[in-house]
Amino acid sequence: MKHLSTIKTMALAAMLTLSAHVANAQCSFTNTAFTSGENLTYNLYYNWKFVWVKAGTASMTTVGTVYQGKKAYRASLTTRGNSKADGLYVLRDTLLCYTTDDLVPLYFRKGAKEGKRYTVDEVFYSYPSGKCHTKQHRRRADGTHHWEQHTWNDCVYDMLSIFLRARSFNPSNWKKGHVINFPIVDGNSREKAQLRYSGTTTVKADNGKKYECLQLSYMELSSGRYKEIVRFYVTNDSRHIPIRLDLFLRFGTAKAFLVSMKGTK
Repeated sequence: MKHLSTIKTMALAAMLTLSAHVANAQCSFTNTAFTSGENLTYNLYYNWKFVWVKAGTASMTTVGTVYQGKKAYRASLTTRGNSKADGLYVLRDTLLCYTTDDLVPLYFRKGAKEGKRYTVDEVFYSYPSGKCHTKQHRRRADGTHHWEQHTWNDCVYDMLSIFLRARSFNPSNWKKGHVINFPIVDGNSREKAQLRYSGTTTVKADNGKKYECLQLSYMELSSGRYKEIVRFYVTNDSRHIPIRLDLFLRFGTAKAFLVSMKGTK
């Protein structure tokens, strides 16, 4: 009987492991856009009283790494205002995420200093019993902490992991107005979000080159209406490299234009 109990325990463990793999498989996506070592840098501009002011830099880096003993991607997006911009509005944002090789979300962190307001959001993902589990944390501007946990029947994403995934979308059959819906999570909420395709256009980067780009808008549902958070212009090829980003912030609008790209696929 003891031997039989051991067999049952092993079988149960195998089933739980399999169900976790099933959840991962459901949330996985084939990466066709980037490889480890990609580094993109940008000039950052603010709109201040109808004048565009060069106000800092932004960078996005993706590298292969190890997360909890398994191969993973680590992606980071940082924005840094310069001293001139700080006199208008302090902006220090750092977004970080880990995903599996097939783009399943594992961890997300956003540290945001906007004006005098500083917050930190974290999301820890796991996939027990064929479901998606999130442990969510927010450190508020007053220094207090809020934690919550949820188990979802569907896959959920943060704003950085969904962007990594979106770079591998195939838009060949998309028409203007095409929408992809998905749930988005942060430190204390789950909301409806979408990517909206608005056609192609030519964008001149700050490296002096022009690129044919797809225009994509990241939208979040707010008060019953979708609000545009970021507008991406990505190259119209399999890499979908962001050439320009329009960021719609609390104080106005910022734009980021590509300066250099290294380690691209």
